[in-house]
Amino acid sequence: MTKPPKPPEFHDYASPACFLHEVDPDYLGYAPEPDAQQRRDVARWRKAERERLIALRLAIDPETRRQETARIAEGLDLAIGEVAGRIVSAYWPFRGEPDLRAWLGRIHERGGRCALPVVIEKGRPLVFREWRPGAALARGVWNIPFPAEGAEVAPDVVIAPVVGYDPGCYRLGYGGGFFDRTLAAMAARPLVLGVGSSRAAIPTIFPQPHDIPMDAIVTEQGVLHPARP
Repeated sequence: MTKPPKPPEFHDYASPACFLHEVDPDYLGYAPEPDAQQRRDVARWRKAERERLIALRLAIDPETRRQETARIAEGLDLAIGEVAGRIVSAYWPFRGEPDLRAWLGRIHERGGRCALPVVIEKGRPLVFREWRPGAALARGVWNIPFPAEGAEVAPDVVIAPVVGYDPGCYRLGYGGGFFDRTLAAMAARPLVLGVGSSRAAIPTIFPQPHDIPMDAIVTEQGVLHPARP
């Protein structure tokens, strides 16, 4: 394949609109850097790498996943610090992602407020709805639960699951672009943390102009902060 481009400088661009595992390699929605062929090459590479990493994640046995999730929760506590009075958004676990629901319950017990992201429609930023243990849930896109009646909130901390990540804390997600689009649209940037297994580490995701790095990545091995040139 054509050699991927040198990672561009960061811009607050929204991600191209697409669905899970369906990045369109012919999408031409931003300026011609890198060129169209390079964009197609990167999109195809990401799709293959995404499938490889998800398969690797699903192969982790349940007990190992439980132990690693416990260590990730400890790392999140260190990265976030005091939670009382703050709104922390996480996610409902999907396809072998770390299950942080019990940890979110403890955030609530410690005086924090919890939220979950909600997909409104393709091409639009996520919204965040307040959630607490036992709250009524509805089924959304990809059948993922979300708060049925929670008020929309602006989180102070956003936790995003990663399919892959690189030393710059750029996140390889599912290809929908929802988190990048959401962060680009937020009036005030929250603390943004990616979470996942250390097995998801890759040398680079070949960042594109729309990609927004996480403030840190938390794995069972600790907290990784971005390495900058």
